[in-house]
Amino acid sequence: MTHDHDLVLRPTAAQTEAALNPPPGRNGGDLVVESLAGLGATTVFGLPGQHALGMFDALRRSDLRYIGLRVENNAGFAADAYGRITGEAAPLLLSTGPGALTSLAALQEARAASAPVLAISSQVPTAGLGGGRHGYLHELPDQAASFRGVVKSVHTVRTQSQIPSAIAEAWTSALTVPHGPVWVEIPQDVLLAETQIPVVTGGDTFPEELPPRPELTAVAADLLSRTERPAIVAGGGVVRADASKKLRQLAERLQAPVVTTFGGKGAFPWTHPLSLQSWLEDRHTTDFLEDADVLLVVGSGLGELSSNYHTFKPRGRVIQIEADLGKLESNHPALGIHADARLALQALLETVGERTDPSAPERVRAVLDKVRDRIAAQELTLEQDVLAAVRAALPPGAPSFWDMTILAYWAWSAFDAKAPNTMHSAQGAGGLGYGFPAALGAAVADPTNPVLAVSGDGGALYSVAELATARQYDLNVTWLIVDDGGYGILREYMTDAFGAPTATELTRPDFVALAESFGVPGVRTSPQTLAADLAKALAAPGPSVVVLPAVLRMFAPTHLG
Repeated sequence: MTHDHDLVLRPTAAQTEAALNPPPGRNGGDLVVESLAGLGATTVFGLPGQHALGMFDALRRSDLRYIGLRVENNAGFAADAYGRITGEAAPLLLSTGPGALTSLAALQEARAASAPVLAISSQVPTAGLGGGRHGYLHELPDQAASFRGVVKSVHTVRTQSQIPSAIAEAWTSALTVPHGPVWVEIPQDVLLAETQIPVVTGGDTFPEELPPRPELTAVAADLLSRTERPAIVAGGGVVRADASKKLRQLAERLQAPVVTTFGGKGAFPWTHPLSLQSWLEDRHTTDFLEDADVLLVVGSGLGELSSNYHTFKPRGRVIQIEADLGKLESNHPALGIHADARLALQALLETVGERTDPSAPERVRAVLDKVRDRIAAQELTLEQDVLAAVRAALPPGAPSFWDMTILAYWAWSAFDAKAPNTMHSAQGAGGLGYGFPAALGAAVADPTNPVLAVSGDGGALYSVAELATARQYDLNVTWLIVDDGGYGILREYMTDAFGAPTATELTRPDFVALAESFGVPGVRTSPQTLAADLAKALAAPGPSVVVLPAVLRMFAPTHLG
């Protein structure tokens, strides 16, 4: 009797011949790039270093496209965006010690945002593994320990035969929901040594799906079928699972108003009659969600930003669908369903009854009117006009990447993303410098669309070196820099808290002249000409910079009072 698991694929004659006579001149680095290609990778990001030269030399003998950035952290941001746009694991090649450690902030953002990044780093020679102080260049007592608290999984290779399996295992980990960054490290001598291992030709991996437990969706469906005042919070998990259409179907069947989190922008149509948009930092929205008798939270952990800084206190039943087990019921008691958003929403669609509620759109309009009136009372016309100009200039399907800057904080609440998976920011981990290098990664992923990056002058100074990358690869990225002479939001925070700011004012370059020194066209604009200047830059091929000198203000928070 033969069982399916007893069957093995027999190699063809050509495969056998190739395996018995591998081409000469290959090393451990070849096993890395062959493994990546076998898994379906087409593009890698990174920065070479002495210990990693075996990997980079092997790129010459492969068909992989290499995109080299100028700072490892920026390379990580580019890989993060590539993973978000494509849904594929984005390889990131790094060198030992300082190079590896410089990527940590980017990997933290990828983990927080569930972006699939496959970081592959060199290590000190094998003899130096184990924590002994041998004095190797770039040596750390335990390099992997620096990454264990940041990435999903760590894979240390000690021999060449381990390379294909370790990379395949890491690839599977990165693409198993929730997606995220993973870490592989390979000693320098393993990468450099000549290899007789056959060319890696296979490598298909099949990340397991995460379906909901049926007894839980049965209870959820019953609660939703009997609800009188339902509401839905749609998070980034909806976008990552490509579940926006299923979300809309369920919301319309239940007549449930929907608010999207900042990571879930675009998960629900902005102008839909049931759309509460993204005004989570507003007490009117918070009150509405608290009043729901059944609140369905899909793909969100209801963290600080999604809960109006933890002032949200639900009074009804909460159903939480979340692929990240650690986020399930981490902030509020709920019927916790550990599942991929798409599969869970499908299960609910198969069992939830239809309800009618003609008052739902009216109640949504009432909330949005209150939000609008609150903002209008604060005399923030400049900020609203600038954001409207950006929206008018950006084509509907074009992606945008936002740094941690005041205009981005406005965009979280007030920007219509138009479509899912088009608006991205560093709101997962909250580090500076994300916008421009991430936009470069998105432009590599999809060269058919222009890409917008938005930074303040402080965040821009983290990534000005990548103007060289944009020019070298002729990437279609327009970089909007809002120049207010410092760390604008910190200036506001400190003034509000202490009466005066400290360490927030910055000397900065002439950004237009700086861009032009890299061969990148630059223009200085104004609020009145921003829409036209930005549209022109986005329409032109290749990189460009648009500088807007303006001091923007945030709308008043509601969580403090």
